Amino acid sequence: MKHTLEFEKPIAELEKKLDELKSHEASGSLSVSFQEEIALIEKKIRDTRETIFSNLTAHQRVMLARHPKRPYTLDYIREVFDHFTELHGDRLFADDRAMVGGFASIDDSQVMVIGTQKGRDTKENILRNFGSAHPEGYRKAMRLMKMADKFGLPIVTLIDTAGAYPGIGAEERHIAEAIAVNLREMMLLEVPILAIVIGEGGSGGALGIGVADKVMILENAYYSVISPEGCAAILWKSSEAVPQAAECLRITADQLKSLKLVDQIIPEPLGGAQNDVSAVATSMRQVISQTLKQLGSMGVSDRMKARYDRFRAFGQFIES
Repeated sequence: MKHTLEFEKPIAELEKKLDELKSHEASGSLSVSFQEEIALIEKKIRDTRETIFSNLTAHQRVMLARHPKRPYTLDYIREVFDHFTELHGDRLFADDRAMVGGFASIDDSQVMVIGTQKGRDTKENILRNFGSAHPEGYRKAMRLMKMADKFGLPIVTLIDTAGAYPGIGAEERHIAEAIAVNLREMMLLEVPILAIVIGEGGSGGALGIGVADKVMILENAYYSVISPEGCAAILWKSSEAVPQAAECLRITADQLKSLKLVDQIIPEPLGGAQNDVSAVATSMRQVISQTLKQLGSMGVSDRMKARYDRFRAFGQFIES
């Protein structure tokens, strides 16, 4: 079943009219040709799609990043990497299914790939906790990263989460401490680290696997300290301010690139990554291969210093 976002409704209405005309044409119930009308509507659909997706607001991009048909971490792992072998558990509490990771290869190079994973339906979303990891998820991620560091394997992380799980159990097992340890330890790993925001990049839940030498982002993904809904509730006390909050947060790919919070934007097909997963995966594979070669050519001390300097340079202020 096709999922239509609010701003996509004009396209959906035109596609419905097109389907009706084509069904009349195919049935042959009327001795009239609809080819001219069909061609006009097809052109109208192309023009409307181009107009809408070339002028998306920040809030509309957030909606696109959350599209239920959008590719998730395991989809990209299947498309981009070879010979993926998933590893489980944090060796302390449990196996968090919202965080996946394991050995993989790309262009004959062995890597450790780790990412947050959402579910496609209610059953899987419960299993994956809607992509929001518990403390054991971040501890599993760090266990795999330290294993990669031990064996000299580059690390690739795929970020797609609204945030770490904020429930009582997560607090009891110290979610803030787990994320803080990851921030500290990722800065000290000697192997190259590449992070890619593929959908939602929410708060510390994203940053917990996001300390990297290079950070990339898909064109319609977002990266933010808080969701637009959370920001609107705190600052404006109203859900009607969500679009305004999304603009003020500066969370879209082009805005993040201009602020030097991400290093590169990976393009998506018109309408989003779900329209051509293979094309996005091909671009991602090229970016990962090129970036890992570039990072691998640097000395360990130079790479670690550049990583540290990258994060120390974040933030801008104005003195009046």
